[in-house]
Amino acid sequence: MTHIAVERNRRKQMNDYLAVIRSMMPPSYVQRGDQASIIGGAINFVKELEQHLQTLEAQKGRSNSQQEHENGMSPPLFADFFTFPQYSTRSSSSTLHSNTINSPVTTTTTSDHQPQPSRAATDQSRSALAEIEVTMAESHANLKILSKKRPRQLLKLVAGLQCLWLTILHLNVTTTLDQRVLYSISVKLEEGCQLTTIDEIADAVNHLLGRIEEESV
Repeated sequence: MTHIAVERNRRKQMNDYLAVIRSMMPPSYVQRGDQASIIGGAINFVKELEQHLQTLEAQKGRSNSQQEHENGMSPPLFADFFTFPQYSTRSSSSTLHSNTINSPVTTTTTSDHQPQPSRAATDQSRSALAEIEVTMAESHANLKILSKKRPRQLLKLVAGLQCLWLTILHLNVTTTLDQRVLYSISVKLEEGCQLTTIDEIADAVNHLLGRIEEESV
């Protein structure tokens, strides 16, 4: 098969995929039929679905009684939104920040011969100010942050991300009755950004939340 034929088949397959994507979205999300408009509309549509899902999760949490939550009969609110968080405030979480995973970890043994986490692991767990999960693809990153709600937190968070040369492309905010807030943020790493890995971004976000917490006291 010649190069021209291969390229023709590739374009046909791409157009077929774009047609399928366009058919799965409401017409209002795609004003034009070019590739950029279809892909851009798909991104906005997925973000809207994500926001709707977060709202439904919050409503489900409101319907669960506090007693069910304390007895462990229902999972923590928004637990399904975090797969491999770099930071977690839940002591029972098996996921710790990568610095803890990569550093030497020692255990101590009690009289019952049960291994206990090292002080380094405990300190790392305590340092987490929120549930923070960062995923990354090239120069774009997605941030999920579940934290306590504090005065002017969103404004300070947005300003802090901009100072880190992280341009916000999309932002979803969902609040709960227990004074917590879930941020879902899509950002682009600009040329001046010094953060190159998901761990570095998570570190910066956790540090930023720490500053916001100190200023709110």
